[in-house]
Amino acid sequence: FSVLLNTITKEITMPRIAREYKECDQHEKAYQSQDAIFVARKRAIGNQRQKPMRYIRNVGLGIKTPDSAIEGTYVDKKCPFTGNVSIRGRILKGLVISTKMKNTIVIRRDYLHYITKYRRFEKRHKNISVHCSPAFNVKEGDIVTVGQCRPLSKTVRFNVVAHEPAINAAAGKKSFRVF
Repeated sequence: FSVLLNTITKEITMPRIAREYKECDQHEKAYQSQDAIFVARKRAIGNQRQKPMRYIRNVGLGIKTPDSAIEGTYVDKKCPFTGNVSIRGRILKGLVISTKMKNTIVIRRDYLHYITKYRRFEKRHKNISVHCSPAFNVKEGDIVTVGQCRPLSKTVRFNVVAHEPAINAAAGKKSFRVF
């Protein structure tokens, strides 16, 4: 009975890995497909063990791969879960203040800077441009965890790896919050 219960719970908790090919989201001029997957492979009749038709990977560092990355159909070569980007270096948290760019968000990091002459702290902040894969549904006011990666563009050097929905959306964009 316990073996049956374990298999049932695994089926419920484990996200489904695609065995058959599903067409990726086609919203660009060029045909979108993952680099690591060969779409037109021959299907062996007698072969029991098939490779999955979606490339996903474990980022490591205790970061859980979201279910939407495993079960989704999006193609993003800069996604740390389905693309060719490794997370290394710093892991930071910040408040989302802008989602106007395509696949890029701006986060605000607040910190205190010590002034030795007056023996007091002053409030400062930095805005960081961060790549956000389609696996995360991020809105303004949410708190995201970002990991450092290679430079993805002129200003983007971080990638969203976790997402916490906004608890108090009325706090405002420019209110000082230390995580």
